[in-house]
Amino acid sequence: MTANLEWYRVFNHVAQCGSLTLAAEQLSVSQPAVSQSLKQLEGALETQLFVRSSRGVSLTREGELLWSYVRRGCDLIETGEKKLRQMQNLDIGELHIGASDMTLRFYLLPYLERFHERHPGVKVIVNNAPTPETIAMLENESIDFGVVSGPLPSLPHISAIPVREIQDCFVAARRFIQYRNRMMDLHDLEGLPLICLEQRTSSRAYIDAFMSKNGAEIHPEFQLATSDMIVQFALRNLGIGCVVRDFALDYLESGQLFELRFNKYIPKRSFYVILSRKSVLPAAATALLSLIRADLDNTAERVL
Repeated sequence: MTANLEWYRVFNHVAQCGSLTLAAEQLSVSQPAVSQSLKQLEGALETQLFVRSSRGVSLTREGELLWSYVRRGCDLIETGEKKLRQMQNLDIGELHIGASDMTLRFYLLPYLERFHERHPGVKVIVNNAPTPETIAMLENESIDFGVVSGPLPSLPHISAIPVREIQDCFVAARRFIQYRNRMMDLHDLEGLPLICLEQRTSSRAYIDAFMSKNGAEIHPEFQLATSDMIVQFALRNLGIGCVVRDFALDYLESGQLFELRFNKYIPKRSFYVILSRKSVLPAAATALLSLIRADLDNTAERVL
């Protein structure tokens, strides 16, 4: 481009108004400044764009040709600025989040509901995946942020904010009633039919590491993709299910399932909001995180 973009902006206003004076008023500049911009543009393009008369100015043929393109360009820039303001005001936009079934259901969903009520014009896209895949999506910048379950590996380019504690447990139905209210050893699980998540999940990795630390090893009879299905298998007496307690809570309270007790306590772990240290968050993601952080701050104040 051979000329300053501001010259084209002045040129577009003068062409629309047919008057240097009116164009200067619209641009909130002096008339000499408008004249100078036109002079510089004509000099750069080496052609006359306007014919001056007592009634104002009119475009030459060269000026008409140029304006047919410039006005479309200016319209596109104005449209772009308008859309940008709408995005900044959360009237439009997209929000990309990574979350597993568990973190979505037992943590994130109420925040998405509140966010959608406040900003219905923002499109929310949830990439549903286990923790390792969610971390990979964040590193590839295909999501704005993620909500995952711990434990987390060392992540030098990612910050992790703990947002809620969770408890893993083993649950069973009537076929295993002899184990109800019995204090068990972790080694007892080695001889029982177990139902666990697939090994690619952080939940399964956590339980495997806990068992190994205590000298025990599990060999599940069923390895399933979702915790909901583990609960359903346990209800049908197909084995002892290993799940985060939230998934089985309704059935534990109704007595359809019971929780096994062990002489070694399974430590609690956490859900985390994970953010890239390298990326700038868009307005929509910042607004949703504000809702989450406000609740975290309120919780901290109540504890204090």
